[in-house]
Amino acid sequence: MMNNGSFGCCPASVISALQQWQLKMLRQPCNFFLNDLQNRILESRTIIKDLINAEDVDEVSIVDNISTAAAIVLQQTAWAFAEGKFNKGDTVIMFSCTYGAVKNSIKAYFSRAGGYVIEVPFNFPLNSNEEIISEFRKALEREKGNGRRVRLAVIDHVTCMPSVVMPVKQLVKIVREEGVEQVFIDAAHGVGCVDVDMQEIGADFYASTLYKWFFCPPAAAFLYCRKSATYSDLELHHPVVSHRYGKGLAEESFWVGTRDYSPYLVLPSAMEFVKRFEGGVEGIRKMNHDAVVEMGKMLAEAWGTNLGCPPDMCASMIMVGLPSCLGISSDDDAMKLWAHLRKKFGVEVRIHYQAPKDGEVVLTTGYIRICHQIYNKVDDYYKLRDTINQLVHDGFTCALEFSN
Repeated sequence: MMNNGSFGCCPASVISALQQWQLKMLRQPCNFFLNDLQNRILESRTIIKDLINAEDVDEVSIVDNISTAAAIVLQQTAWAFAEGKFNKGDTVIMFSCTYGAVKNSIKAYFSRAGGYVIEVPFNFPLNSNEEIISEFRKALEREKGNGRRVRLAVIDHVTCMPSVVMPVKQLVKIVREEGVEQVFIDAAHGVGCVDVDMQEIGADFYASTLYKWFFCPPAAAFLYCRKSATYSDLELHHPVVSHRYGKGLAEESFWVGTRDYSPYLVLPSAMEFVKRFEGGVEGIRKMNHDAVVEMGKMLAEAWGTNLGCPPDMCASMIMVGLPSCLGISSDDDAMKLWAHLRKKFGVEVRIHYQAPKDGEVVLTTGYIRICHQIYNKVDDYYKLRDTINQLVHDGFTCALEFSN
């Protein structure tokens, strides 16, 4: 299991706490929902507030995942068009690597309301942050020259596939300089994976899961809304309208009808687990980063390939080129090889297909994303190394294996 980035992991102590909360709710649901839930969620929100260096606990709303957080942010842009605050053709800017579900939220809310989308090229593999910053700045300047007004920037903190840590502080600074009104950071791989400090990043909205890298069970995440945005005239509402509607986003989010809220309540237990490790969350992050870089270099050397970016541009995940003879020539090949490795060899990793640019000849079109979490052992990566070497030795190619 070298794919912690997809759904995370949950230690036994946190699972136990989860089950205790579930039983408490099931035994006395009225008492739990009416007397316990709000205070316990406030406790979790306070932990998050301190963890991310937010100014005020009211800036933190617990939600189930990034899709919900994106819907909250994008929904208010649709209303802005409907109410005449935004004009037809106003723009959102994002990178081409933006996560598919977030792209769909942009399509469902922003584009459908009359907005225009700027998609900044993400030219993977990468050699430096400057390549990302340069493309972003060029796209902003080009649209400014076209007379478009950029209302919202959507930026990943750590991209999913291919995985790279984005220079969010520099990108937010550029956005502010260019007069973009709102910045939403999609940090699905945020807390527990990279340093997260709201005062330093300076975004209006920042959403992170707590189950990918912070040991909570699915589904628990949060949406940070900067105080100036929280108390402005923005209409921020949870997309599920329930009894708390109109009482502020944090209030609306804590109650969206009858459901299992126990994943929201285990933050204290997750925090206790993290504190067992030297250096706490920072120590775990450093250990994971150092280990995944070491394993990534080992694999690249064994396969005669390359890393997808310099080590300082990765966190607990890294991209490693796969041998070109495997013949990964489409997204479909990547998906099928992912399943093949899992089902036949018991190896769980993600595969990325990197299409060559027009006229470009490249040897490496397939990359593997490996993750490192505290449960991983060196033998996991040796098994991956040997599995790929065996496929190469056996003359495996995607064209032959998946043609039928």
